[in-house]
Amino acid sequence: MQTVTEEPERPADTQGLRVLVVENDPDAAECLVHELRRHGHAARSAGTGGLALQLLPSVDLVLLDLDLPDLDGLEVCRRLRAEGDTPIIIVTARGTELDRVLGLQAGSDDYVVKPYGLRELLARIDAVMRRAQPSAPPPARVITHGTLRIDARSREIALGGRPIPLTPKEFDLLHLLASQPGTTLSRRQLLRQVWDDEWSHQGRTIDTHVSSLRSKLGSGSWIVTVRGVGFRIGDAR
Repeated sequence: MQTVTEEPERPADTQGLRVLVVENDPDAAECLVHELRRHGHAARSAGTGGLALQLLPSVDLVLLDLDLPDLDGLEVCRRLRAEGDTPIIIVTARGTELDRVLGLQAGSDDYVVKPYGLRELLARIDAVMRRAQPSAPPPARVITHGTLRIDARSREIALGGRPIPLTPKEFDLLHLLASQPGTTLSRRQLLRQVWDDEWSHQGRTIDTHVSSLRSKLGSGSWIVTVRGVGFRIGDAR
C-alpha cells in the first residue's frame, strides 16, 4: 500500500527545503520527517518507490532508502535521476563498498549508512544543496549604495564620506545584504553565511546586529525587515 504524509506548508520564516523521505518503515519515516520539520524543512514521506516518482516534481531533495516494497531502490534512484537533477541522498542500512559504489553510479549525490547521527545527515544535506546551487559571481570589491560605500578589501564603511566603525560581524552582515540589493535574505542564510552556523538558534544575535547597524548608520531604513522572511538592504537615504 502506498503511504504519504500530508504535505506541510513551506515554513514562513526560513528558506526550508521541500524534502521527500522515501522510507519503507513508517516509524522511521515519521521520526525523520519530524526532525526535518523541527529544523525548518517542509518534509513529507512516501512508503514506496512508485509514489516517490509521482511526488518528485514537488520536492527539492530526496532522502531515499534502498529497501522498498515495490521497486528496487537503485532502480528508483536511476528513474529519479532520469527525471531531472533533484538532489538525492541514499539513506540505507546497506553499507558495503559495493553498495556505495552502486548507489553513486545510480545517480545519488551522497550515501548515508544507517544508523547515522542527525547532525551528520543535516550537514550532508547542506553540503549537497550547496553543490547543487549555481555559484554566484564574486561580489564587487567596492559596493556603492546611495551615499553608502563599502570597501571589501579594506573592510571599511563610509556614509556620505564619513567613516563608520563596525564590528567584524556587523561589517559582514551589511556587506552581505548590500551585495544583493533587492534580495531578501532569510535568517538561515544570514546565519550560514555570516556566522557559519545555520542550525543554532541565534535569531536574537541577528536582531541585535541589525539594530546596532541601524543605529550606527543613523536610520532604520538602511536595513529593511521583511516580516516572516528576513532582511534586505533598504533604499538609500
